[in-house]
Amino acid sequence: MSVQTPIRGLRSFCVAAKCLSFKHAANQLYLTPSAVSHQIKQLEEQLGTELFIRGTRSITLSAMGKQFYQSVAPIIHELESTISEFTQRTSNKTIVIALPEFFASELFIPKLKQWSAQYPDINLQLEMMSVGEQASPLADLSIVLSSSQPNASVVEELFPMRYVPACNQQVAQEFKQSNQSLNQFPLILHRSRPWAWHQWADAAKVEDFDPKQIIQLDSMYGIARAAQQGMGVALIPLPISQAWFDNKSLVPLFDCALDTKDRYFLIQHENLNNRPELTLFSEWVVENFTALPSSTDEII
Repeated sequence: MSVQTPIRGLRSFCVAAKCLSFKHAANQLYLTPSAVSHQIKQLEEQLGTELFIRGTRSITLSAMGKQFYQSVAPIIHELESTISEFTQRTSNKTIVIALPEFFASELFIPKLKQWSAQYPDINLQLEMMSVGEQASPLADLSIVLSSSQPNASVVEELFPMRYVPACNQQVAQEFKQSNQSLNQFPLILHRSRPWAWHQWADAAKVEDFDPKQIIQLDSMYGIARAAQQGMGVALIPLPISQAWFDNKSLVPLFDCALDTKDRYFLIQHENLNNRPELTLFSEWVVENFTALPSSTDEII
């Protein structure tokens, strides 16, 4: 018995089993009743069993036909759904991009209106990533934060990251009006950089740096929100957090910033020669996210 079963035969069987009519199945499949009957006959020969009991004017499923339908129907349905989804994605020119959540909320989404207006026929599907999380295998492109160039065939460097101590205006006023040192305030940072405050203190030449309390969070957005709500002083990344300084919900507490090797990179996972929309989108990302200010004086 051949192990190669034509998909069209399985599909014809499932449709005929559902409507119990070769004629009605043929109408749904845009085939002739004889073609449907021939495909199912070939399938029965391959399986070595009758799937239908054929009457003069009607057909019914045999016992084996019922069992086979229950096993095959979900598979055919899933296959058709996958083909339909892929066809729709191809016809709609959908780009799947994986990117960090904070990058998306603070930089990417605010500029998305510009992309949509310029390319209304190209859809985007955003996959949010946490720090250290791998991009989805379905992603066409990804934006990652890394201290070294990612190992990929096509990589574009976007911009470097700097961190500045910042807090809300109430905490800043309290700090400036009191004789307290920075050690007396809760210091907030990302848990992926547990020694960042000490590195900043060394760069700023802060003497007797011995913080009373350090709070680590695993979300950069959570860090910015905690500082904005007065929890303490946080190391805020620039230029990605520029909007927080523009609307005065955060203010810099010192001029000195912590320079790091962290960079944002655009990684291309697909061959752009076959996807012109990916070329357009990659060029748009590079154009919009490589000319960001990197100097603290320019930003604050």
